[in-house]
Amino acid sequence: MRATGSIASTASFSSVFQQVQGEVSTFIEQGSGNAGTLNTEARVWSANSASANVLGAINQGGDIGDVQQQFLASIKPWTEETGARLGVAPEIVAAHAALESGWGQRPLRQGTTDTNNLFGIKAGGKWQGEVAQALTTEYVGDSGTALKKTERFRSYPDQASAFRDYAQMLLDNPRYRGALNAGSDAHAFAQGLARGGYATDPNYAAKLSQLATRLQRSTTTNAE
Repeated sequence: MRATGSIASTASFSSVFQQVQGEVSTFIEQGSGNAGTLNTEARVWSANSASANVLGAINQGGDIGDVQQQFLASIKPWTEETGARLGVAPEIVAAHAALESGWGQRPLRQGTTDTNNLFGIKAGGKWQGEVAQALTTEYVGDSGTALKKTERFRSYPDQASAFRDYAQMLLDNPRYRGALNAGSDAHAFAQGLARGGYATDPNYAAKLSQLATRLQRSTTTNAE
């Protein structure tokens, strides 16, 4: 779930999370958002009054916080495997999971059971696995009317299964062909997902590509 080279400044890094913070707050307050993406984030923020510590916790020095680092470390084997299958940098895969799951702090649940659905993937008619239901808000129609509805989401026994299903879905669905083999180009990957209809949030590609780019830069800086 992270991406690109070397952080330009503490302010620019922090602004990404502040942007997501503000947009999710608006989602909660106004009931407008995206079922497949902001749903998970909104539930993170509504369940945690200290929500800035969930999505935007950054140390004073501009580094990613301990919670975020732990999340990245816990999914690293799967982001590397998934990135290799999709032809994209593992940091980009990590950024997508972080955006969808609020850094893994409030994953989609069925009751008290963690569904391990880190990518907000819905359960369509062909899905034969376990299912979790959640109330979401989607933009519908030409006017983009916000409609709240209960949707079915895929549930997995573990994170490895979630990442492998995510990769297979992108590989099998021709709508997402533009996201494949993007290498380290976070913008190309995010645009490919957006054009394929992964999310209804009009700012989804920008949020994902910016987060992925900052993570790639952070990785490169740490390697140096």
